[in-house]
Amino acid sequence: MDVTLLGTGAPAGLPRPDCPCAACARALGEEARAATAVLVDGALLLDLTPGAAFAAARAGHSLAGVRQVLLSHPHDGPAVEVPAGLPRPVRVPDGRELALLTGHRVRALATDAPGTGYAVTGPEGPRLLYLPPGAAPAGLEGPAEPYDMVIADVVGRPDALARLRAAGALGPTTDVIAAHIGHDVPPGAESRRRLAAAGARAVPDGTTLTVGAYEDVPDVPRRTLVLGGARSGKSAEAERRLEAFPDVLYVATGGSRNGDTEWAARVAAHRERRPGSWHTRETCDLVPLLAQDGPPLLVDCLALWLTDAMDAVNAWDDAEWSGGGERALRARVEELGAAVRATRRTLVAVSNEVGSGIVPATASGRRYRDELGRLNAAFAAECEQVLLVVAGQALPLRG
Repeated sequence: MDVTLLGTGAPAGLPRPDCPCAACARALGEEARAATAVLVDGALLLDLTPGAAFAAARAGHSLAGVRQVLLSHPHDGPAVEVPAGLPRPVRVPDGRELALLTGHRVRALATDAPGTGYAVTGPEGPRLLYLPPGAAPAGLEGPAEPYDMVIADVVGRPDALARLRAAGALGPTTDVIAAHIGHDVPPGAESRRRLAAAGARAVPDGTTLTVGAYEDVPDVPRRTLVLGGARSGKSAEAERRLEAFPDVLYVATGGSRNGDTEWAARVAAHRERRPGSWHTRETCDLVPLLAQDGPPLLVDCLALWLTDAMDAVNAWDDAEWSGGGERALRARVEELGAAVRATRRTLVAVSNEVGSGIVPATASGRRYRDELGRLNAAFAAECEQVLLVVAGQALPLRG
């Protein structure tokens, strides 16, 4: 079963008309996208958009063989003209199944936003799931058979992938194609990086893909370190990398700091930003967690883990430090590095990048700065991907 993506953009397209934002200004060439529409084997059209016939012609196809046109979501603006010879577009009620003369079977799926998803099974058996913009599947129950391809609003609703993964409907060989792409993420490298973190990819308008061909499925980095300064956006970047996965274990190393209302407000802001399906554990005992099998880990952050480790060896006292504290801390860092190297879990860790500003005025402050630099370097050495976040922009240092 072949699918041709006549468009891959948001309903208003990319760039949006008369939009002055930086993302729209950079959406040129292959990054420019018409509203999403998908042609399946030349026989089924999912979403009719302006210029669909011309888009098909540019891709080397014709709409003359289309036997069914299905709409997935309400279309704003003026009515779209139906090209001559095309069947009248319809929305199928949730749960209804269609059998086309071409051998394709289509089932309408409920979503949690206005619109309808469509599960398409080809004559030879490959399975495609198409979701409308801004929507995730509703009422999924596992275990389900994985789809061969999923076309969805990955940027706007990464939690849709988390729901599919939780139900077993999205497996390691499922080809996830981003559609309904708007100006919420700068096009180019930043967009590709975020999609790859979710196990997805984007293709230019007019691309034809074979459902069930897995060779281009991106590998999700298993171990990632996200560095950055204060309020750089490093925690949000780390959370973004796992928001397409269910049952993430968020490991908070900072504790509750009873009585510190400002810290409590920070913790609450982080908790509200995280998906409701995630679980939180407050601990600095990372080695046992890394040794266990389980869902992805998000550790925030290593700087607070180091504070706890230095407290444990009384590293702030010069005599204790020289009398064995330094050796004890080195052993704990080496133990953590070995655990990161051996872990089978997907891991994203956050740490502060220090040493680029004022030299601390105290010996203990300089000691902490130096040890955090060493910890970051040791941790980064065990990670497939290392990012530095500056002013909300993620700069890949590795991977």
